[in-house]
Amino acid sequence: MEQIIRIGMDTSKHVFQLHGVNAAEEPVLRKKLRRKEMVAFFEKLPPTTIAIEACGGSHHWARLLQSFGHEVKLLPPQLVKPY
Repeated sequence: MEQIIRIGMDTSKHVFQLHGVNAAEEPVLRKKLRRKEMVAFFEKLPPTTIAIEACGGSHHWARLLQSFGHEVKLLPPQLVKPY
């Protein structure tokens, strides 16, 4: 797999959608993961930037992902769609 520089993560109650890009801004990752799969996936992934829509549960996920060494950016809801 190519080096992923940024991942956009769409959170929900049970399923997480991931979209990752490389340095050339080309999509290299598209995954749909359940909660347990998502935690295991990010534990193994080298540190990268992860963007999440700011909402009630996103702060929990941001703290968890930061504990794995990732940089997490919480985006206001009105800026998520263009991202």
